[in-house]
Amino acid sequence: MAAPNSEAPTADTPTESAGGDQPAAPAKKARWTFQWKELFDEVISSGLCTGCAGCVISCPHDVIGYKHEPGQYKPFHLEDELGPTDCGHGQKGCTSCTRACPRFRHWETEADEHLFGRVREPDEMSGVYKDIMLVRAKSDEIYDQGQDGGLVSQILIWALENDVIDGALVSHLEGGTNGWKAKPAVATNREEVLAGAGSRYTYSANTMAFPEAKERGLSRLALVGMSCQTSIAPVMWHRKIGKVSKPIKLNIGLLCSKSFDDAMFDELFYIKYGLVKEDIVKMNIKGVFQVWMRNGDYHEINLKECHAWTREGCNHCPDFAAEHADISTGGIGNITDWTLTIVRTDLGRAVIQAMMDDGVIETRPGDDDPAAIALMHKLAAKSRARWPEWANDEARVGLPS
Repeated sequence: MAAPNSEAPTADTPTESAGGDQPAAPAKKARWTFQWKELFDEVISSGLCTGCAGCVISCPHDVIGYKHEPGQYKPFHLEDELGPTDCGHGQKGCTSCTRACPRFRHWETEADEHLFGRVREPDEMSGVYKDIMLVRAKSDEIYDQGQDGGLVSQILIWALENDVIDGALVSHLEGGTNGWKAKPAVATNREEVLAGAGSRYTYSANTMAFPEAKERGLSRLALVGMSCQTSIAPVMWHRKIGKVSKPIKLNIGLLCSKSFDDAMFDELFYIKYGLVKEDIVKMNIKGVFQVWMRNGDYHEINLKECHAWTREGCNHCPDFAAEHADISTGGIGNITDWTLTIVRTDLGRAVIQAMMDDGVIETRPGDDDPAAIALMHKLAAKSRARWPEWANDEARVGLPS
């Protein structure tokens, strides 16, 4: 396996002046030549792949497959000619998959530079941000159906109704209210947004709804996703991938330390505790796995029991705080029913301010819940420590040597 921390030729390097007295002209930026072969070697087979599916939706030749099934959630090559580790289109110069990958080479610093004009400092373990606040939706309907304040649902509904976006890449549940397997979906109205309200702790590569959005003629999309997914767009923009990155206009990240394989419902919840997944109405994680049942029963499951079902793609993920979203959100801390909200970009700040002006959300200072902020930084550092030392070390900046 080639070393993933080997230098990508992305920086200008000086050349010696022929005359000796004149300043050297900077060399042209080296051409990006990395393709599926490098992606497979450095990310997919090495264990760094999160299953975000950025490479899948970016492939112009449709030769990267993806199974949204338990034990899967990984891209794979479809053509037989060169086998699973190489690509004929890559041999001819196609580089879309590596340009879209938010775990390939200098992904973190490239996204930082594109969004913030600088890389994060060692003490910015939770990434670069402008504001931290507590937010919740004012609408009783959105608040009741949402999770920890309903902010994400409110953002999407407000953005759709104010023509900021024309669609959102979200997750729905197979079987509606009688299922808990998450699936990628497109939301274009209030009802479709609320159908995706609430948290799932199994994985959904929401990016896989992109082809449907494209077929429906949607061109201004919000992406709601876990941290790995929200790094896709700025990495694409920085690496100049082209058309596939342009429809993503608003990036909403979910604080995430890990997600679980769907098999956990049958192999743990049902076999050990007798909890039928079709009867579960709500789940949350607050130090323990909280489960509410249709008959009104409430159960708590020790998180340590769930570790065996941790999805493989989460084992090395260094990003708890969704550091490359416009707005990162999560329900942690002591004040319940409010969303901890990390505003990172100018766009994120403009959206939150416009929603405040329209009276659809209420806010409190983040300092009202210092435990939430402290926990975010703690979990962010813990996640960064999972990033292997043999990989590019930029994601480990700030950790003790």
